[in-house]
Amino acid sequence: MSVRAVIFDWGGTLTPWHDIDLVEMWGAYASAFEPEGDPRVLAERLAREEISRWRVQQASSGADGTGALDQLFLSVGIDVSTPRHGRALAAYLAHWEPHTLADPDALGLLGALRQRGIRVGVLSNTMWPRWHHEAVFSRDGLLPLIDAAVYSSEIPVAKPHADAFRSALAAVGEPPRTTVFVGDRPWDDVHGAQAVGMRAILVPHSRLGDQAVDVAVQPDAVVQRLGDVLDVVMAWDSDGG
Repeated sequence: MSVRAVIFDWGGTLTPWHDIDLVEMWGAYASAFEPEGDPRVLAERLAREEISRWRVQQASSGADGTGALDQLFLSVGIDVSTPRHGRALAAYLAHWEPHTLADPDALGLLGALRQRGIRVGVLSNTMWPRWHHEAVFSRDGLLPLIDAAVYSSEIPVAKPHADAFRSALAAVGEPPRTTVFVGDRPWDDVHGAQAVGMRAILVPHSRLGDQAVDVAVQPDAVVQRLGDVLDVVMAWDSDGG
């Protein structure tokens, strides 16, 4: 079958992997939320809660989902309706900006796919709200090139759960046999996509560390730079799969 859609993972795929210190990242929130206190105390609480949620999600193979940031804040007793929280959240998300810049190949790749009539989707395991992802994509010129996006912060499950991939397939309006998934994680991305009948391309650049899952999986293709996805997709498309 020809390729009618390509769905991308976000972190580590459309944006390069960055090694970050979660306590340091949450420190931006804590400093704005409690400017007179010791920011590290709250930052460590938030980081522990986030790590715990990611571990639960991983242990359940995505069945428990990731939840949303608001749920994380509520779990540590933060009222998300206050102006103080709003200011702190803005500081936290702004602190992430250098780590969310798109891969240099992303704009050209997505544009080339769209020019060829191939739909572009995104499926991301994330606690962040849709509006922030759309702001990031808009900043880098990608938003007009994305036909549909599914974020685990909005659905009950997360990758590699089959329902996460089915949600993304429904969003782009294509069946598995004509859709390709591109991601950086063998378990979440390659295994998850192949389990529902999609072909999967691995971009093996991320240093997953304790986030890695030991799984024997064979991607349908491996590329060493994001831009090389186009050649693989065009080869599959020209030979009918």
